[in-house]
Amino acid sequence: MTRRKALGLSTKAVHGAPHHHLDHAPVTTPVYQTSTFVNPVGQSEEVLYTRYGNNPNQVEIGDKLAALEGAERALFVASGMGATALAHLAVLRPGDHLVSSAWIYGGTRQLFTEQFTQLGIEVTLIDPSQKRAFKNAIRKNTRAFFVEMITNPLMRVLDLAPIAKLAQSQGLALLVDSTFASPVNCRPLEHGADVVIHSVTKYLNGHSDLIAGAVAGTEALVEEVRHLMQVWGQALDPHAAWLIERGMKTLALRMERHNANGLAFARWAAGHDQISAVHYPGLEDHPDHTIAKRLLAGYGGMVGLEVKGGARRVERMLRRLRLAYHAPSLGGVETLVSEPRLTSHASLTPAERQAQGIPDGFVRVSLGVEDVDDLIADFEHALAA
Repeated sequence: MTRRKALGLSTKAVHGAPHHHLDHAPVTTPVYQTSTFVNPVGQSEEVLYTRYGNNPNQVEIGDKLAALEGAERALFVASGMGATALAHLAVLRPGDHLVSSAWIYGGTRQLFTEQFTQLGIEVTLIDPSQKRAFKNAIRKNTRAFFVEMITNPLMRVLDLAPIAKLAQSQGLALLVDSTFASPVNCRPLEHGADVVIHSVTKYLNGHSDLIAGAVAGTEALVEEVRHLMQVWGQALDPHAAWLIERGMKTLALRMERHNANGLAFARWAAGHDQISAVHYPGLEDHPDHTIAKRLLAGYGGMVGLEVKGGARRVERMLRRLRLAYHAPSLGGVETLVSEPRLTSHASLTPAERQAQGIPDGFVRVSLGVEDVDDLIADFEHALAA
């Protein structure tokens, strides 16, 4: 008997788990824009109700992401922050302790330091560059570790294997936000993670037209997330789910272009006399380049720039851009530029941002799929002012 080879990522992104299609069946999944479904009388089958996360549009994209991540199951919810919150609440209880990397999105930091403390969950933020930092932070009530694999906004890359090994030796869960990588560039479960979190708003959807999040992991973990989703009202709208399925079909193709554009743009920026530092793991002088080369299939489309002249020079540059939009998101087909001091890390004081290596002249560029020569020319013009 001939053994079939494993499907490629692009094939999974288009088809998910292949199955036989009936004659005259639609090639794309229809939009099941309904809140509820007719329930068989006298039977105890699962009740179909969109708030429960079992609308066919919701199920379709969950199966597809599970196939991409190599997970038993995946579930989409109403936002990336919703996914982060529910994933942690699925493994933590009042009185538990979480050890988190300090190199994280500002909204996640607020969730941990403001909301989790009110729920009786303790959180310790550690510097992941310090050897033994995770081990030294473990307490008797520690239940989980959390990291961003590629960090926001400095694009540091964390080596997951030793963190996962420590977590497993202590019986702890490792939750990983893999938004910046996407399952095309890295699949954290293959490196020992227990839970993968995505802001689907970004690369998975890729078209800047919806808000969503996702959690992937074991059947038991995702079922607990689904229960929490029902109670907390985090279900995804069917039309949004349909848009995500459409977007995911081109994920592998888009990531190939994001990777190429990101590297070309970072190399150009590294030689520009008005840019003092470039943060991109594909550059040989990046502190985590060796890790990134081993861990990632591509370095992504996210580039951090430190512009000489600080915030005022950045504002002049932003006003002169014609192709890149000044907008607080990432991962779309269009190039977006944001200032962490005003968006993702606005909750931190200037001193706190500076301590994290985010000066006021720092911008985060999400390279889209445009012709990279056109983007470089756009930034050349903007920096000439």
